Amino acid sequence: MIRERVRNGMSGLLMVVVVLLLLGSAVGEFVMFGLSVEAGDPNPFLLILVFVTIVTTIFTLRGFFMVSPNEARVLQLFGDYAGTAKVPGLRWANPFYTRKKISLRVRNFESGRLKVNDADGNPIEIAAVVVWRVVETAEATFEVDDYENYVRVQTESALRNAATSYPYDAHQDEVVSLRGNTAVVADHLQKEVQGRLNKAGVEAIEARISHLAYAPEIAAAMLQRQQAGAIIAARQRIVEGAVGMVEMALQMLSHKGIVTLDEERKAAMVSNLLVVLCGERGAQPIVNTGTIHQ
Repeated sequence: MIRERVRNGMSGLLMVVVVLLLLGSAVGEFVMFGLSVEAGDPNPFLLILVFVTIVTTIFTLRGFFMVSPNEARVLQLFGDYAGTAKVPGLRWANPFYTRKKISLRVRNFESGRLKVNDADGNPIEIAAVVVWRVVETAEATFEVDDYENYVRVQTESALRNAATSYPYDAHQDEVVSLRGNTAVVADHLQKEVQGRLNKAGVEAIEARISHLAYAPEIAAAMLQRQQAGAIIAARQRIVEGAVGMVEMALQMLSHKGIVTLDEERKAAMVSNLLVVLCGERGAQPIVNTGTIHQ
């Protein structure tokens, strides 16, 4: 495995001074050659020296490169990894180096809508957004063919695996579901993605589900199932509240001594109160003008 080595090269501003000196030297040598020609004693050595100085200057200019903030340059010498320059600004390195630009900025990727089966076997549609960045330039360059494509493929693979680990919806509070426990699922997905991207020198900063729905062929049936579950849950809550109110009413009547009821009358009162409290429509009161036993 190739590990990153920092090699920032020399300051480009210092080498600019060197290039200016070489240009000045070339001009001076050319002037001296012209003077020797005018004197009738041309010196070919000066002309060769001018040519060598100009070639050296051009060769030196090839060593300049620019590094922007949150950017790196991977340096190679004849195919061999030489190092990575990360210091921003104008830099200079061996002119024989080839330099590949790698962005270290934070990027995000949104997967397409994938059709998978959840833990219960129900077909669902799911998509995710992954926030990532390159942290190991050598691995990103040499360990994988195309690290951006690698991130896309491995993210979708991790998303499929995470989606099959949980049911879409849970009918019990202790069961983790895709819809009801988004934070837990997001943490699992982030770890799943990171485990696959370590080989590419990429850090998965965050991973979250951006789209979640039942597949179209079962969406209507599952909607009815959710509605039925919601109705049952609501009815259960209503019954629990009604029983509590009836119990409270009986206790208050007995405690204050307002009326004394036998077991049969208590049962009738409980039945009437439950009908009033649990009914979908408002009850129509009937005024009893006789005794309590009529």
